[in-house]
Amino acid sequence: MTLGRRIHGAISRHLTSSHGGTSPLLHSIARQRPILASRGAMQQGANGTTPKPRPFTTYRPLRGDTKQSSNESQSRNRSYDGEPSLRYKMLESAATSFASVLVLAIGFASAAYAYHKFYKKIQLTKMANAFAPGDPVLVLAAKGKGISHSTIHHEGDDEHHWVERPEQAKVDDIVSGHDYGHYHLLIGEKGTGKSSMLIEAMRKVDGDGVAMFEAHSDLEIFRIRLGKALDYEFHEDYIGGYFSERGPRDTTALLDIERALNKLEKVALQRRAEIGRPLVLIINQMHLIRDDEDGKDLFELLQQRAEQWAASNLVTMVFNSDDYWVYEQLKQLATRMEVLSVQDLPKTAATAALKRYRARYFQERISDDMATQVYDRVGGRLTFLNRVAKSTNMLETCKHIMEVEKTYFLNQCWILGAEMDDDVMDQQKWAVRQGSDGDKHDGLLRSRTDTYRDFKVSAAAMVLALALVDQERDLDDIQTYDPVFGHKLVSFPMHKAQEIQTRADFVRQLDRMNLFTITSNAQMRAASVPMQHAFREICAEPGFRDHLQKTIDRIAAIESLGRTRELVAKDLVLGGKYEIAKEGSGKDSRVVVTLQQPPEEDDDNGV
Repeated sequence: MTLGRRIHGAISRHLTSSHGGTSPLLHSIARQRPILASRGAMQQGANGTTPKPRPFTTYRPLRGDTKQSSNESQSRNRSYDGEPSLRYKMLESAATSFASVLVLAIGFASAAYAYHKFYKKIQLTKMANAFAPGDPVLVLAAKGKGISHSTIHHEGDDEHHWVERPEQAKVDDIVSGHDYGHYHLLIGEKGTGKSSMLIEAMRKVDGDGVAMFEAHSDLEIFRIRLGKALDYEFHEDYIGGYFSERGPRDTTALLDIERALNKLEKVALQRRAEIGRPLVLIINQMHLIRDDEDGKDLFELLQQRAEQWAASNLVTMVFNSDDYWVYEQLKQLATRMEVLSVQDLPKTAATAALKRYRARYFQERISDDMATQVYDRVGGRLTFLNRVAKSTNMLETCKHIMEVEKTYFLNQCWILGAEMDDDVMDQQKWAVRQGSDGDKHDGLLRSRTDTYRDFKVSAAAMVLALALVDQERDLDDIQTYDPVFGHKLVSFPMHKAQEIQTRADFVRQLDRMNLFTITSNAQMRAASVPMQHAFREICAEPGFRDHLQKTIDRIAAIESLGRTRELVAKDLVLGGKYEIAKEGSGKDSRVVVTLQQPPEEDDDNGV
């Protein structure tokens, strides 16, 4: 018994606060205690007495260890008796899930924000590179001329490849960025060299700070060409569009153009701070834009940007057009616009250009007399001179050009005479069918009173051509042809041409058809020298004036027929008559119409 007490005391002293858990000694003694107990039981059983149990837990621990022992016992009970509660598990799972979602959300948000900022920076970098030296337009132009762009650029000798125009110095200053504070409109007939001057000015600066593209009647194609010139994708390659119901590309073409110009403004601000010169944006063939509501909205958008950028010296916009109506559209809101008119070359410059072209293509020097004969036939239009210089027989080519212009004019505007068909309804049905199957706008333009518009345009064109020929005949030769300057084509002021045609809208349509042209100072004349030759030949044909007058009379009769309404009184056809009488006098008077019918005949002859 003494040995058991000593062992119990040693175990109690061993369970102190310095031992945070169950001691290994306690476990070893606990394993040996059943053996000792069994031995004692055997000894006492042999003596015949019953041993008294002495439980291990009845002994008190040391003083001061009561609280620690209770805590340890509770922890042991939790460890050995059961698992954590369901509420504890739910809270632990929720906290883990929330932390995972939070980490993923922060990661995705950070990655998306970084990608968005990187994408916007890349957009500006790409657009800035679009104005770097070297432009695809220059490469294409060099390929079209059959020469190497790099060779011309490095050698700097383009004497055999280019004809200098008087306006070239002005265009060079505009494209190089030295002429700023304005935006410019180049206007002139097709083939006068407007686009060639712009490309030549770009070549001199190697396209540094210049972008150029062609306009189009469809706004979507206009948007794509603008994006190609500026190297802007309109968010079509933006990955963020996959994670939204409506991406930045789900909009109209006009809004895309506005976004592209916003990006261009940021690039222009950076370049202005670095270099000090404005960017130059050239839009070629502005006359291809439709003269409708969408086209007017596009004009307004571009002109607002041009005015704003010209005032701040950020971007110089250059518009190139063949038709006068573009000038009229821009003139309404123009404040800083400058107009540069490009006309045919004078006689001296035209003959020099012809000699240079001929020497380039055939290494042949032509005489002054031959050059003068060519100029008298085709004038100073560069496209005609280039075509003639490439041919083996120059005079025959001049004759062919004149025939082509005459044929085009006759096909578009020949008059049909007194035998003109008056089947108004068939043409009206055809017009309505075209409007329903194709463009509704074009179909609806042909109203019932406007069915013969095409014939009226043809007659108006012939009337104006005859007026130009008559005026030329009344003038002296020195007033129509100068020995030094060359041709002086007769013209009418635009308002006078409208008076001659008795319509105000036909002159612009004839300008679009390249039959006549309206200059920048609102003078209307033939589109070219070969076209004026065609006017003379047509008006000199026998019986032309009488044929034109019959056509005009026939058009007036058809219009009168369209305005006439026929009323048929069936009673008069059947033999009846009306008696019209006035009853009363003054304000109380009235008109009374009485029908008197003939007596009815008996079908069976009175039987």
